[in-house]
Amino acid sequence: MAEKYEHRFYRLWSKSGDLVSFEVTIKETGLFVSAQADLSKQTEDAISQTRQDIEGYIRLHPKFKTTLTPLPDDKNAPQIVRQMLKASLKSGVGPMAAVAGAIAEEVGNRLLKETSQVIVENGGDIFISSKTTRRIGIFAGESPLSNKLAVEISAKDTPCGICTSSATVGPSLSFGKADAALIYSRNCALADAAATAVGNIVKSKDDIKKGLKLAEKIKGVEGALIIIKDTFGAWGSIKIVDIT
Repeated sequence: MAEKYEHRFYRLWSKSGDLVSFEVTIKETGLFVSAQADLSKQTEDAISQTRQDIEGYIRLHPKFKTTLTPLPDDKNAPQIVRQMLKASLKSGVGPMAAVAGAIAEEVGNRLLKETSQVIVENGGDIFISSKTTRRIGIFAGESPLSNKLAVEISAKDTPCGICTSSATVGPSLSFGKADAALIYSRNCALADAAATAVGNIVKSKDDIKKGLKLAEKIKGVEGALIIIKDTFGAWGSIKIVDIT
């Protein structure tokens, strides 16, 4: 079922009329970026560097790629690898659970040297630094709530990460049944790892409260939204708006 949906669907929601949008793909990393100018070349360079850092670390530490549990922090690792290690330690999942969010944030921060606003989407995981309020629509597969809700992010609450784990959308590994487990954090790598952790424990509607409590316990997570079938629950400083 996961193959039925393409990541491009998320990108329709993160497009913004006041920004220039473009796509850059290198190997498995495909980013949709909105900025004040076409920064395709700078984005390509940023992706190449981040991938080089991660791939180089994996060659020396193969377990980093495969483990589903946290590894200790490594002060000698590249910055993006350390971000992933720290996010996994806080969330109780493997470091690769943070890879999409970590890349989105690292690329976004590099592009902020060229633009004052940027939105970087990586497989549905989004890094935002904005001067105005943005709405990120929530795609939750075949849930009747899909495309009907959005997270509203004010400028003062950025830069931040909005990351989603799903058992029914996309190729990401999830041991739960949630159509969407969305996390808001100032740290995009942490948002990605925490979304995986929360999504893993939500196996039915009755688990929504349990998932929200887990999100609340993860230091650095500021808000969460969980959708499973026709039911949703939210916690924290996250504004949910109806877009129907």
